[in-house]
Amino acid sequence: MQIFDTHCDALLKLQVAKRNALFNGELLDYQHSDLLDTNFNRLKAGGVKVQFFAVFVHPDFPSDEKWQHALEQIDLFYSEILGGNPLMKHIKNWQDIEWLKDDEIGAVLTLEGADAFGNDLAKLRHLYRLGVLSVGLTWNNANLCADGVGDPRGAGLTVLGKEVVLLNNEQHVFTDVSHLSINGFWDVMELAKYPIASHSNARALCDHPRNLNDEQIRAMFKNNGMIDVVFCPQFINKDSDQATIPDLIRHIDHLCSLGGVRQVGIGSDFDGISSYITDLNNASEFPNLIDALQKHYTATEVEGFMYRNFLEHRPGI
Repeated sequence: MQIFDTHCDALLKLQVAKRNALFNGELLDYQHSDLLDTNFNRLKAGGVKVQFFAVFVHPDFPSDEKWQHALEQIDLFYSEILGGNPLMKHIKNWQDIEWLKDDEIGAVLTLEGADAFGNDLAKLRHLYRLGVLSVGLTWNNANLCADGVGDPRGAGLTVLGKEVVLLNNEQHVFTDVSHLSINGFWDVMELAKYPIASHSNARALCDHPRNLNDEQIRAMFKNNGMIDVVFCPQFINKDSDQATIPDLIRHIDHLCSLGGVRQVGIGSDFDGISSYITDLNNASEFPNLIDALQKHYTATEVEGFMYRNFLEHRPGI
């Protein structure tokens, strides 16, 4: 069964390793490095057909260095992920998914937080040209576009943030709400044609600010948005770094109970998490999740969660 995973942080790991190489560290081999949850061999073994790769620039970096950090990660996307294996194919627009051959894996470039481009929309347009197909306005911090879930002010979108959403709409690019403040979320609901929560769970089951409450979930489904469940144990079980596959399925059950059986997907957050769901330690173990889901849902529903729901909710479809 095919799997579409809408979030991983392999690019950050590759960048950190490359920078450490200046001090006699080792570059990571994307093909098979055990340090990468989403290396090529693990994606292949797990049945992943399309993997999203996030560009993440830490908000604590000096503002005049953030663009360079983003470009470094994108360069690694091209050189190590695409250049290192001819079976990894760049998804430059949503129709490219249709052209993937049986043995090929699609790679989608995304942006996690607007810090990388600051207030320079020319830089954002350049990111579109480089292939970015999903933009999260914030990480947990506040920036020039909006406040994230970790900022106590909790403000919504700025004028700049609203411009970014409208540009995303024009470019058929997702606007990702996974890290937004609640007020920012509602501003996106008013503007975005293509909302997505690339890696979030249900707050009713795990009261963490990174999760979505029931009102937000219903709004996402009403606005044709996808919610992709995340494998981070802290977003599955409150105040815990442990979780099981049945614990994760409880979140899928809850989303479906709110009308999302055709709008639920997967956003693992592999390579961005330090603790794991039991028997879901990397991308090669996706079959364990599929086996468990098939005991609760029909084959058609499981196919929906794994990939078909995404295909039906891509921008422009």
